Amino acid sequence: MKKKWIYLAPLAILGVLLFITLGGEIVKQLWNWLLPPLFGWHQLTFWEALGMLALCRILFGGLGSHCGSGPKFGRRKAERWEAMTPEEREQFRQSMREHCGFGPPTTESTGQ
Repeated sequence: MKKKWIYLAPLAILGVLLFITLGGEIVKQLWNWLLPPLFGWHQLTFWEALGMLALCRILFGGLGSHCGSGPKFGRRKAERWEAMTPEEREQFRQSMREHCGFGPPTTESTGQ
């Protein structure tokens, strides 16, 4: 098993570096092709493009794992939901409203 990691670890590192390099270069080429002629903005360097890519990832893509995605998660969530009693479902909805700030307002939050 250790021999397998000896070969896979360098390949994984190389793959990540290649992915980052290609991503930065693609962002740079697209920016420099479209935005300076259209809006008169300055051209980006590779490092600025890499920063833009990272910023967009943070703002629009998130940083953590994508728990809650995938077919297994949806199936498992549906099974848990079906197993809940109506009281447990309402308690879950209320906790989501409190933690995430969404859902219809309750009488406590409207001050009535």
